[in-house]
Amino acid sequence: MAGRTLKNKKGLGRGFESLIPSQVLDENFDPSRQQDERVSELRQIDLSQIQVNPDQPRRHFDEQALAELADSIKQHGVLQPIVVTPHRGTFQIVAGERRFRAAKTAGLKRIPALVRTLSDQHKLELSLIENIQRRDLNPLETATAYLKLHQQFNLTYEEIGRQVGGKAISTISNALRLLQLPPDAKQALVSGQISEGHARQILALSGDAAGQRYLLKNLLAENWSVRRAERYVVARKQGADSERPLSERPKKDYGAAERAAVERLQTVLKAPVQLKNGRGSEKGYLTIGFRGAQDLKRILTALLGARLK
Repeated sequence: MAGRTLKNKKGLGRGFESLIPSQVLDENFDPSRQQDERVSELRQIDLSQIQVNPDQPRRHFDEQALAELADSIKQHGVLQPIVVTPHRGTFQIVAGERRFRAAKTAGLKRIPALVRTLSDQHKLELSLIENIQRRDLNPLETATAYLKLHQQFNLTYEEIGRQVGGKAISTISNALRLLQLPPDAKQALVSGQISEGHARQILALSGDAAGQRYLLKNLLAENWSVRRAERYVVARKQGADSERPLSERPKKDYGAAERAAVERLQTVLKAPVQLKNGRGSEKGYLTIGFRGAQDLKRILTALLGARLK
């Protein structure tokens, strides 16, 4: 059993770098903190002696990514040790469950592990922060992790943001709001069918279950963009008499004179010209297409009545 005393002056507030990674082979590295001033040792541990952490915030593991990691481990071994803590005669994973799973798939019998004696609170904190900083969590797992840090350990949003990489209070708050999504919207977010931007538009209709269902249906079936979802939310809140988004409401119909003028302009400029409706009832756009820099100069010369240099 190869053991080595490791020293570190960093605490949890410094983030996952205080746990191990690049400095693990540094003689002066010490992964302990204030009340957990226990000796840590790097060991090779039988996989059969290691248990996963039931409080692990990560619930979904990408099978393809695990298979790729297992292939890499077969060729190069486990390059970064996992972190474990003694638990009822065995060891429980604090950080590195993905590496542990991949090592089993690769057929390894043992895995390098840094053994630390940790309190239950510190163990959960490190597990949460490792996953958040590695961006291994989906949005709802991240939100649940923030909630645990807030409720179980009484950390403020500011303290959470500081511990997980300097995130703004608003980032933490917005993430926590995702937990208020309807179940079907949560599933769509976890599966990647909708983005966090889409999810925020659904949340904007809190208290309007019918509106939320209609919006989610169109996000999935019609592939609505966030901007289009935004317009629907505005229309819904303004009491629109239908469930159609603003983009589908009747637009101003330009008369024969306007259409004739557009056709004339198109003939004169020898370029495509379009008259488009804007977001307001009287607003719009007159667009002129061009095929390149020289074509643009030609059109501008025709419009301005003077040749451009």
